[in-house]
Amino acid sequence: MRHEQTVLRGRTLMCMLLTAAAMVAAPRPVPAVEEKLMGYEDRTVEVVTDGQPLPFHYRLLRPATLEPGKRYPLVLFLHGAGERGSDNTSQLKYLPTWLAEPPLRQQFPCFVVAPQCRAEHRWAPFDWSDKTSSPLAAEPTADLAAAIAALDAVCREEPVDGSRIYLTGLSMGGYGSWELAARQPERFAAVVPICGGADEAQAAKIAHLPIWCFHGDADRVVPVERSRSMVAALKAAGGSPKYSELPGVGHDSWTPAYRDGSLLEWLFAQRQSGR
Repeated sequence: MRHEQTVLRGRTLMCMLLTAAAMVAAPRPVPAVEEKLMGYEDRTVEVVTDGQPLPFHYRLLRPATLEPGKRYPLVLFLHGAGERGSDNTSQLKYLPTWLAEPPLRQQFPCFVVAPQCRAEHRWAPFDWSDKTSSPLAAEPTADLAAAIAALDAVCREEPVDGSRIYLTGLSMGGYGSWELAARQPERFAAVVPICGGADEAQAAKIAHLPIWCFHGDADRVVPVERSRSMVAALKAAGGSPKYSELPGVGHDSWTPAYRDGSLLEWLFAQRQSGR
């Protein structure tokens, strides 16, 4: 009996050693970058800041299938402060991830451009905790200029439908969306700023645009007054913006907004006339 127990223990020990050796020898599964990024390509643009060229990375998603001769809409997404950095990955949270999911990618084939703002920098030079606005700066920040350059590059190099370019962003990106729309009001077919704010003096420039603004009334990061005042300024300038103030919702008003199928249906239905 003791001999059998010794043999059994020896076999068990040998199996454990062989298993451990196999685990060391075999490569551990690592999530594929391609799978993690859901088809988003790494692209680069360059802007000049203080007389020096500064490279910026961004991500591009193409429609799953490109039909010859067909042009497709484009969504420019400006992320929030929490996704700033230089990994060129964090900015894919939320809308870029959801638009890459097979059901939405099939329902809304489009280009998605997702630039990344550098750490400690901003799309728009505003303090998002302020309840009142600041005047629009004479020039965009370097990071917003890089987002414009990325948009220019994709429109130049890909079959983009120029009448269906959409702009959206959340929080810091909501500020960026309002500002970029004011700087290039002729460019966008629709704008969806989420829990951001802007210079109300610019409202007349974008009053003609289809705009759907979202904000949670319990937001403690960006005061809901910022969206309320901008929507009021648009209406005073003759615009007809859609505004969804979400009761009881805090700063994360983008999840219920983007996950509401009616928003994407509305967005992709917008088209600039005459283009």
